[in-house]
Order: sequence, then structure tokens, then C-alpha cells
Amino acid sequence: MKTSTVATDALFWMGGLLATGLIEVSTDPKSLSDGDFWAVSTTYEGGFRAAKFGNLTRSDFSTQIESESPSGKWASSTTREEYLAYVELIREEIANGGVYQVNACRRLSIKSPAKLSSAFQRILNLNPAPYSSYLKWGDIEIASASPELFLQRTGLQIKTSPIKGTKQSATEEFGVKDRAENVMIVDLMRNDLGQICKPGSITVPDLLRDEVHPGLSHLVSDVSGILRDEITWPEIFEALLPAGSISGAPKSSAMKIIAENEKVSRAEYCGVIGWVHGDQALLSVAIRTFWRDGEYINFGTGAGITWGSDAPAEWEETQLKAARLISIVGGEL
Repeated sequence: MKTSTVATDALFWMGGLLATGLIEVSTDPKSLSDGDFWAVSTTYEGGFRAAKFGNLTRSDFSTQIESESPSGKWASSTTREEYLAYVELIREEIANGGVYQVNACRRLSIKSPAKLSSAFQRILNLNPAPYSSYLKWGDIEIASASPELFLQRTGLQIKTSPIKGTKQSATEEFGVKDRAENVMIVDLMRNDLGQICKPGSITVPDLLRDEVHPGLSHLVSDVSGILRDEITWPEIFEALLPAGSISGAPKSSAMKIIAENEKVSRAEYCGVIGWVHGDQALLSVAIRTFWRDGEYINFGTGAGITWGSDAPAEWEETQLKAARLISIVGGEL
């Protein structure tokens, strides 16, 4: 379904590309087939939204809005004790053979009128990320400092770069658990791409790359393929969403555990955000992402759980992933 809009403050920014002049919005991925430029946001639960923009320029992000920062303590949807129990439940499911890996997440929220455009400006200055993006139209406002590529498309060539493995110091070594988890998700993504790519075209050109980001290092791999002729955007999204790195393996089993145990929806967190322009696209996994929901600003954080996971260490990983960005945006973790 499509609806017209005349919002004048709507915009999308990603990697120096600024899109303004909102033409229409859509909840149907078939809309992307018209060859025009669309900013895309999906939710983890499968919601799809896209905004067509008519004006594209290369520009630094800037905002004229001065806004106070959030203050007070961010509330977690899950207590430490509940999260530890969640990790142990996943380990038990793994021991029983029902699943191999699950990404266990929680939501942080704070009531604040602060504008995310101002927060995003600070994030760009203090925590630049390869897929930083900002999207606003209507009541939708998202500010992302994502380090993870969901999908890059150039013609029929596509690539995804799942992250599995996080460490605080560049001098540390990734452990056996991190490497095994990354390889597991690479295999999952190879299978997902196999649903939409030409037989024999899927390759892993880079496996277990140590990638340094502000305050963190991640273990990253690349998986590439060549799309089948006449493939459609609805088929691509159906095959690949949600991303393997933020769900688990097997994906269907992991998603069932997530649905049964996480108290609140992930919403924009763990969806994707980016742009599609005909047969070109750049979409990131919406991690390290803030979004507004009414009076509240939200932020998601999580960790990949395997049989080798230590529950307190996984909780600390969720804290680590949130700490730097929360300190930039405002409030207390």
C-alpha cells in the first residue's frame, strides 16, 4: 500500500549521500522495482517501510536543530539475572540439539524529547561507523552507527558481511568461540544466498577478518554471489531477512526461541536500514541503532550465544556494545 506525503523535514543520509524531497512512502517491497531512489527501513519482525526521495546530493550531515541530551538512567527490558537465565536456556536448547546459536538481545529505553538528529551529529563526530545513517519522515526517526553490511548490490553482484565476534582491545585475540560462531553464520548466509543466487556463484572471498572500530574490534567475513536473472526485491528480502548474524542457526529454530523469550519486540533494532536505487543498493544491519517510539528513545544490544558461552561474559558484551554510544548520546547505562 502506498500513501502520498508532503512532509518537508523528511530526509535520509548515509555515507555522504543526502536524499531529500520526499515523493511517497510505501509498505510494499515491490515498489523498489520502479528504478527510483528509496530509503529502506525494516523491522526485525518483518515490517517493511520505504520512502522515495527525488533529490540526491553528496553532502556532509548537518543539523540546525540544537537539542538537549537525554538525561537519567536507561531502562533495560531485561535484568542481568533474567539475561543470564536466558543465556542458560539457550545453552540447554543447544545441548538438546534443537539449535546451534542464538543472538540474545535486550532493549534500552529512556524518556526524552531530545532530537536524534543532534545525537546523530555527535555520533558521526565521536563514533564514525562505516554504515552510519539517519532517516526521518513522519513519526519515524532512526539514527544508526551500524558497522555491519547486510547487502551491497551492484547489478547482479551482491555481498553480505556478517559480524560475529567482539573484543574491546585490538591487541586481544579472538577466541575459539568467536571464530566458530562466525563460521557458523557464514555457512547460514551461504545457504540464504543460495535461494536467490545462480548455482555455483557463491564464494567467501574473506573469512575471519579482524576489523577495528571506535572502542571495539569485530570479526567479519564476506560472502558474495551473483543473483539469478529477473530476481525481485521481494524475493531477496524474503530469503535474507532477518539477517543471520542477529537471529541464529538454524534461523527458524533461533527465531522461535527469540520470540518465546524476549519480552519486547526488537522493532527497528536488528532490521535493516539503507537505500535501494534500481539494481544498486547499500543496506546495513540495524545494530548500534537508536530509534524514537513516541516519547521514548530506544537502543538495542545483544550477544551471540553458543554452547561455549559464559553467561556473565555475554551480559558484559551487551554492556560493552551499548556503553560508548550511550555515553555519546546521553544518559546513564
